[in-house]
Amino acid sequence: MVLAELGGSITRALQQMSNATIIDEKVLNDCLNEITRALLQSDVQFKLVRDMQTNIKKIVNIDDLAAGHNKRKIIQQAIFNELCKMLDPGKPSFTPKKGKSSIVMFVGLQGSGKTTTCTKYAYYHQRKGWKPALVCADTFRAGAFDQLKQNATKAKIPFYGSYMESDPVKIAVEGVERFKEENCDLIIVDTSGRHKQEASLFEEMRQVAEATKPDLVIFVMDSSIGQAAFDQAQAFKQSVAVGAVIVTKMDGHAKGGGALSAVAATKSPVIFIGTGEHMDEFEIFDVKPFVSRLLGMGDLSGFMDKIQEVVPMDQQPELLQKIAEGHFTLRTMYEQFQNILKMGPIGQVCFFNAPRIQCRVNAKRQ
Repeated sequence: MVLAELGGSITRALQQMSNATIIDEKVLNDCLNEITRALLQSDVQFKLVRDMQTNIKKIVNIDDLAAGHNKRKIIQQAIFNELCKMLDPGKPSFTPKKGKSSIVMFVGLQGSGKTTTCTKYAYYHQRKGWKPALVCADTFRAGAFDQLKQNATKAKIPFYGSYMESDPVKIAVEGVERFKEENCDLIIVDTSGRHKQEASLFEEMRQVAEATKPDLVIFVMDSSIGQAAFDQAQAFKQSVAVGAVIVTKMDGHAKGGGALSAVAATKSPVIFIGTGEHMDEFEIFDVKPFVSRLLGMGDLSGFMDKIQEVVPMDQQPELLQKIAEGHFTLRTMYEQFQNILKMGPIGQVCFFNAPRIQCRVNAKRQ
């Protein structure tokens, strides 16, 4: 799992500090150096790491703390807050409203998983009661419309595109107008992949944005991009008004620190993370539970959400009544096993509890 290795390193650094008999300046510096090393190895930008270390040292002044204070807790809380600050720009992203047409435009590098993420985003909102629609404005990549068509058909989501038209601006405008007439309340525009060296493609992206006037521009970023994440994300932010970030391929073995850099570059929050290839492997990103997982504290609220997804609320009272009355049959046991399997691979479930368990699962697998 991406960032699990980083979480394991940070957890070990905090554990070593907790094992120290006396918490003094040397122990604090050793802990911070270990965390700094872990963040740099995970491709987080040097400036962000340096600022974080400076801020923690300002907050935690060992000499000024009174004798009765729990220094370990204060240091741990300061590290938690700084990591949250790194991932949270402090402003919420645009949230679409039901019954009102909202246009969302997806941008990003080639191969970052934009087309798949568009469908996942639409499918997620469809399950929540929205009426989404997909527009393929990617005329640059061969097979882009076929891919979107296949994904949209599978998820039963209406789509628009053209095999003949080569102007993405025209396709985007026509698609948006058509779905507005059909009263779709979430119109998602998929654009071509591009990087900052491609000036003509960046100009085309600006034209699509000006023509469709999106309510939200989402930057889709591959978690394995590394140190280049900051520069690329900044280039997109300078061209179009990026309002949110989605990080994909979080189920891989990439270091994933570039995700932290992308947030800092775009000053936009991460709203979702892609945790697999399937349509439902798409999670809402919440900063505090995520950092809590990284620090080995676990994420009980996320774990409970996962359980509620696989065991519908209307089935829970019936199940509790059966167990209370002592009626636990083989069929009930089979249903529970099926529900556990729906939660996904054991490694992903363990990551809700603590990344160190995840690291052990990966180690055994290798």
